[in-house]
Parts: sequence; C-alpha cells; structure tokens
Amino acid sequence: MEQYELWKALLRQGTDLPFWQDFYVKFYQAFFENNRWQQYLKGVGTTLWVTALALALGIVLGILVAVVRSAHDQQRPGRKNPVLSAVNGLCRVYVTVIRGTPMMVQLLIMGMVIFASSRDFTSVGALTLGINSGAYVSEIIRGGLMALDPGQAEASRSLGMNYVDTMRFVVIPQAFKAILPALGNEFIMLLKDTSLITYIGGKELLYAAQGIYGRTYEAMYPLLITAFMYLILVVIFTWLQGILERRLRQSDRR
Repeated sequence: MEQYELWKALLRQGTDLPFWQDFYVKFYQAFFENNRWQQYLKGVGTTLWVTALALALGIVLGILVAVVRSAHDQQRPGRKNPVLSAVNGLCRVYVTVIRGTPMMVQLLIMGMVIFASSRDFTSVGALTLGINSGAYVSEIIRGGLMALDPGQAEASRSLGMNYVDTMRFVVIPQAFKAILPALGNEFIMLLKDTSLITYIGGKELLYAAQGIYGRTYEAMYPLLITAFMYLILVVIFTWLQGILERRLRQSDRR
C-alpha cells in the first residue's frame, strides 16, 4: 500500500513511471481502491437479473407469436379463421416494427416517453429488451416449427390429440432441439445488449464502470475490466449451452 500511494502521488505530479508501475496504480485504483470490485459484482448481478427477466419475457412472447403465425399459415385454403387472421396481422406488425427499428431507439422511447415518470429504469430496460427479444425469438421458433415434418403433427391429430397438445408434446420438444443453437446466440446477444440500458439510467455493469472512471478520471481500465467480465460471462454460458446440446444429442441416440 505504501508503494501504491507513492506511485500514485508521482503520477499525479506528472512523473513518467515504468509501464508495470503505471499499470499497477491504475488497475488497483479502478478495481481494488475503496472496494470498487463490489460495484462491478453488483453490476454483474443486475446484468444477469435483467438478462434473465428479458429472456423469460422474450421466450413467452416468442412462443405465442410463433404459434399464432404457424397456426395461421397451416390453415386450409377457404377455411380461414377471421379472428386468427386478425391476431396474426398484429403479430406480423409487432415483429416488423421491432426488427425494423434500432434497439437504442426503442430504449429511449420506453425510458423517456412511455415510462418517463418511472424511476426504475433498470426494469424499464429489462422490459424493453424482452419485447425486442420476443420478435427475434418468434422467428427462430417459427423457423424450427416449419422445419419439422408436418406428418408428425398429422399423426398426432389422428391419434386424438388436439392442437394444443400436439404442439406441447410433439412439435415444440422436437423444434427446441433444432433451434437451441440460435436461441443460445440470442441469449448471448441479449446479455451483451444489457449494456445499452445505461443510456436510460439502468444500473448494470457498464453503469458501474462509468461511475468508477467518473471518479478516477481514467476510463481505460474500468472499461477493460467491464469488457473482460462480459467475456467471462459469455464464455461460461457458451460452455453451458454446449453441455446442453451434447446431452440432447445423446438422448436422441438412445
């Protein structure tokens, strides 16, 4: 600590220190001084909470939209259900608008217009990310449903299963295996996109880094630490996804 204080004082005086001393002082200042590592960990916790909430909302919305659109597309010619057609039209508008506008613009609209009176910007960010993710998840799931052999659904219906049971027990479980890599990629994108909620006041990992370099006047090391933490999280979740995919392949062989 004494050497750290000495080197820190020399830096403030404008003295040129060797690289390793300069690195030590700035890294210690960005991570250890005043227990700043706790701010990063708190930011990681918020990031994971926002990601989980957004992913859950995105999956629910994605499944609903995908099922509606798939059911509409599977209707027989001349036997169109007007209610289903109207709901399908709304789903198509939702997917088109969300996929056609930038995430940042959606966050600013939600945070500064729709929920302008709210002070819980982290939850507003999670809601926005979930709505955004739902549009992409719906297309992923719809693609998986369309890729399955329609004969399996027809066979289930011939056994007396209704549409809901057919989707629940036959179609969706098989489609899940096909779409798991794409869903995993969407989850990773969602994890990284949580950094955007900082711009509406969401208090996640990048927000913690900004607070630290606002006090130390040194942006590089807090941002490098933040980038490294995101990288570690992505590597961990990619590894877990790989384990799940291998187990699903093993179950197929049995």
